[in-house]
Amino acid sequence: LEFELDRDCRSVKGLSLLNIGLWSAVSLMAGCMVGSGIFMLPQGVLVYMCSPGASLAVWAACGLLAMMGALCYAELGALVPKSGGEYAYLLHIFGSLPAFLVIYTFVLLVRPAAIAAVSLSFAEYAVAPFYPVCSSMPQTVLKGVAASCILLLMLVNCWSSRLTTMLMNVCTVAKVFSLLVIVGGGAVVLGQGRGYTETFLFAFHNTTQQAGCIGMAFYQGMWSFDELKNPKQNLVWAVMIAIPLVTSLYLLVNLSYLLVLSSSEILSSEAMAVSWGNQVLGDWAWLEPSAVVLSTFGSANGTFFGGSRVCYAAAREGHMVRGGVWPHLQAHPGQGLGVSGSCLPFSFLGWITYGTTISCLLYLRIKKKNLPRPYKVPTIIPLIMLLASLYLVLAPIIDHPQIEFLYIFLFLLSGIPVYFLFVYCQCQLKCLQMATLHLQLLLEVAPTTKNVD
Repeated sequence: LEFELDRDCRSVKGLSLLNIGLWSAVSLMAGCMVGSGIFMLPQGVLVYMCSPGASLAVWAACGLLAMMGALCYAELGALVPKSGGEYAYLLHIFGSLPAFLVIYTFVLLVRPAAIAAVSLSFAEYAVAPFYPVCSSMPQTVLKGVAASCILLLMLVNCWSSRLTTMLMNVCTVAKVFSLLVIVGGGAVVLGQGRGYTETFLFAFHNTTQQAGCIGMAFYQGMWSFDELKNPKQNLVWAVMIAIPLVTSLYLLVNLSYLLVLSSSEILSSEAMAVSWGNQVLGDWAWLEPSAVVLSTFGSANGTFFGGSRVCYAAAREGHMVRGGVWPHLQAHPGQGLGVSGSCLPFSFLGWITYGTTISCLLYLRIKKKNLPRPYKVPTIIPLIMLLASLYLVLAPIIDHPQIEFLYIFLFLLSGIPVYFLFVYCQCQLKCLQMATLHLQLLLEVAPTTKNVD
């Protein structure tokens, strides 16, 4: 999430972080990081690593990677103080085509898949109390509830940014509460001498040695981490405090899962927090799925809310249909319609983007050494991040190839002719111009100063 003054539309895009204290920044950052992944993905990490000890090691390593990545982004944010995240950095340093490919995949593939995945998780926990046997959940019901979630969030985000932020605050409280309940419940079970303590006697038994499976496990774990990027020194310290705190919380939650549920129960459960609550909370078991429902709903809402800002920045550069993200005449700028789509494992595409973005920092280190840097990360950190990105992109493809990787790579390449046709050559279809005009009248939106000409 980015908070800054947007000079082109002369309005504030969020709350300023420049004057808040260190611990306020830590609290805000931790709230933004904790999402639905910790409820969705522990099973996936365990599936690929094949042992509880190795899965906990992956969670710890994911926290370390998240912290190093956030520190790299902090320096990039100081060097390229523009809205748009990776898109803005690539546009400023490598030019228009790489930036367009990022926004092309972001809008049509990555962000819709993320919203669909989180919405399906919301549906699983919302429906779980009505189906005690998780395997009996009808897929049509799950998909219907997930689609309703997406539609509702689209309407909320289009209606009011104030309502959107209020919803985010309520859901943040719910997800922190649910995680603390899981950690506390695990501590009680351990104190009573119950639980699957024998699991930890053979913690690393049957750990996988396949590089591709390890990479897929990291895909699962890294989804649970998100960063708040700001170049100010105060928030650099906040990164170094908040991310280890959240990593510790995630590790404790996973320990609680492993204490209460056997590995087979974890792998067979479609709503793991529900299974955990049924065994620990008794008559109060409904609290956990209720809190998780709010948490996943808030995560999907945050995905909608944050994604519109990147689209807004791209539209002002001519890389998107501008009318779809023009600001409302009376509402918050950059609040646009959401897009939903199918859910497939596209995490490796994100790591292509992360690796390319980190290479921007290394490029600036070599080519523009004299640029003023309010904060400078040690060179070894972006090098480690670049190597990790290469590993996480190549290892699953080489060791565990899937046809989906080819489809996504071809989709990425399809953005090149689209760029030359509609951006470089500036071909404009009359039907799109008419559609833009009617949408502008219907939605009461207008171009910003940069878009007028």
